Amino acid sequence: MQRRHYKLLATVISLFILTISFSKNAIAQGKNQMVRLAKIKVDPSQLNNYNKALKEQMTTAVRLEPGVLTYYAVADKKDASHITILEIYADTAAYKLHTETPHFKKYKDTVKGMVQSLELVDVNLIGSSRKPGM
Repeated sequence: MQRRHYKLLATVISLFILTISFSKNAIAQGKNQMVRLAKIKVDPSQLNNYNKALKEQMTTAVRLEPGVLTYYAVADKKDASHITILEIYADTAAYKLHTETPHFKKYKDTVKGMVQSLELVDVNLIGSSRKPGM
């Protein structure tokens, strides 16, 4: 029951984030984009260290890599060790380049003993809406 609740919560959060993330122009331009959800269970005793490593990797990737467009990381309010990350890349090639960068390899090495499970789900953006100016 808890796993089903977690999946539902992750899906709802992901759809909400997708909804507020894009304008209609981004959808039209983003047909080649790679959109992925990473569902991660982190060892609760190492959560602070994991979050620090994740934030460092995300900010570095967005700053240095033109093909890394968006990262959003959210934690389940009832269990902060359940993390869902929305990742958006310009295309599959940008994702492949990303996985070869020093900062991504550093992140993977740093968190290897912290992550208890990882599920990667490739998704398609089907629509979005946001307030003007957001």
